[in-house]
Amino acid sequence: MKIDRNKKKHIGILHKALQEQRLSRQEILLLLKSRPGLETDLLFKTARQLREKYFDNKIFLYGFVYNSTHCRNNCRFCYYRKDNTLSKRYSKSKTQILDISCKLAESGVHLIDLPMGESVSLTKNNVEKVFELCNIIVDIKKQTHLPVMVSPGVLSEWALRQIADFGADFYACYQETHNPDLFSRLRKDQSFSQRLAVKQKAARLNLLTEEGILCGVGETLEDVADSFDAIKKLCIDQVRVMGFVPQTGTPMENHPMADVKMELVILAVLRLLFPDRLIPASLDVEGVGGLEKRLDAGANVVTSIVPAGNGLAGVAQNSLDIEDSRRTVAQVEKILLSCGDYEIARPEIYKTWIKQRKKEKFNFLNSPSNLKAI
Repeated sequence: MKIDRNKKKHIGILHKALQEQRLSRQEILLLLKSRPGLETDLLFKTARQLREKYFDNKIFLYGFVYNSTHCRNNCRFCYYRKDNTLSKRYSKSKTQILDISCKLAESGVHLIDLPMGESVSLTKNNVEKVFELCNIIVDIKKQTHLPVMVSPGVLSEWALRQIADFGADFYACYQETHNPDLFSRLRKDQSFSQRLAVKQKAARLNLLTEEGILCGVGETLEDVADSFDAIKKLCIDQVRVMGFVPQTGTPMENHPMADVKMELVILAVLRLLFPDRLIPASLDVEGVGGLEKRLDAGANVVTSIVPAGNGLAGVAQNSLDIEDSRRTVAQVEKILLSCGDYEIARPEIYKTWIKQRKKEKFNFLNSPSNLKAI
């Protein structure tokens, strides 16, 4: 079969990536332009090879307990923006959160993820509310023996220190884009630099951090490449991309849904650039129906596993596959078995990764040559 010059160049870049050689910005942009067919097939294959180098065929699972849908922000893309009168609002009690977390632990997840709307009381250092979250973290870990991720929004360094000291393992705070102008259009009246800096502070407190890219919202390929640069500088431990889903009652409800093919390409390039990091395949965009393609593009974590019958919502898809019990460990395991190439990791494998990653990150950030790395 005759291969044209561009495809030969594409194959050469993938070979470099497989050897974990540094890719230039132009090479990264060329990969982001991968065309459906041979180019994307080879891109995804290379991503899988790099994932297998570090994680074998093991997949991690995250239980999702969206405990409060009240939010102070007015993000133009989000169903739970403050001014959306159509969105479902609730706040789960500590007892409910613990009960759901224990059910998820029993079902076989590796981590309890506690997403929530950004609260004024937390971001303004309300001591009672900060310690309320801290106590929930402690009790979840005590009762489930699992790592915990929190996403309470932009916090002060004092509040971050409390959640770190009380045992949180991961702090998630998504930038969505690292183009300041696009950020200001998406996240109305929010500080780009403040949101970026809080992840630096969290890393210094030895919290593992998660960063997220939202695609299909008007970004360019250059913007995506800028996000890759930011992720590297921030020493992020879990990196995700999610495609935009239009939300009723928001300023972007008529904006087209993101091209899933582009989401998959970005996911695969993330794996090439960050081969030893955790990269999620979220059930919150296309439900369980979109899981296999995201695993094939290089993901190694299944997120947004939500138990039915608890009144919980998703984010990008607030109800998809939840109450019909499709976003469950059992359903995910069926899909993994049908693929034939994956298996759910033993809990100790994930805990070992967390422990080792924290140690590596601490040593990196505190080495003399990297004190100003992030």
